[in-house]
Amino acid sequence: MPKILFVLTGTDFWTLADGTKHPTGFWAEEAAAPYEAFTAAGYEVVVATPGGVVPTVDKSSLAPEFNGGQEGADKVAAAVDSLTELRHPLRLEDVDLADYAAVFYPGGHGPMEDLAVDAVSGRLLIDALDSGKPLAVVCHGPAALLAATKDDGTNAFAGYKVAAFTNDEETQSGFADKAKWLLETRLVEAGIDVQVGEPWVPKVVVDRNLITGQNPASAAPLADRVLKELG
Repeated sequence: MPKILFVLTGTDFWTLADGTKHPTGFWAEEAAAPYEAFTAAGYEVVVATPGGVVPTVDKSSLAPEFNGGQEGADKVAAAVDSLTELRHPLRLEDVDLADYAAVFYPGGHGPMEDLAVDAVSGRLLIDALDSGKPLAVVCHGPAALLAATKDDGTNAFAGYKVAAFTNDEETQSGFADKAKWLLETRLVEAGIDVQVGEPWVPKVVVDRNLITGQNPASAAPLADRVLKELG
């Protein structure tokens, strides 16, 4: 059975500008929806995190207001509970890209804390980009792209068109004035061409083998596009 690698944040907090540690992790829908799509299509999902830490779900992402009501919240919570691979992650350091048909990075604020500065993840992203395999990243997951620095100091994704959680969305979510830095701004500073869509509306951008989604609502259509690319 072909495998798809999920790279998740290993942290359960995000350090804000005032030093406060805001509880976070990965965003439930962004892992659950693609997991369901990939496994239904016959792929095995393997989870990896920095150091092999069991990833934490952002409890906010299980709230009814973020899932279209209580029924949706119950459904996404059940989906996360059924994702047994989360309980036995590989160490990111031990991943062999050759074992996987595609690589996927879910979001949540967690990647802003750890994957944004994780050199092992950065090297994996560069290798995945160079491999031509589908590389999918959604919402705050593109924070990980910031660690993909080439030997000459430039970002490997400079010049690529990318969708990512926007400054407008961060403002509307109440964190823009609390964050140390904003994802859209930092990506642009790295030379990445951020394609800004309407807040909270699904948006998927494809540039060569890189497939990115703007927000949680983009996770399911992003997964569909990955499956299309895999044929």
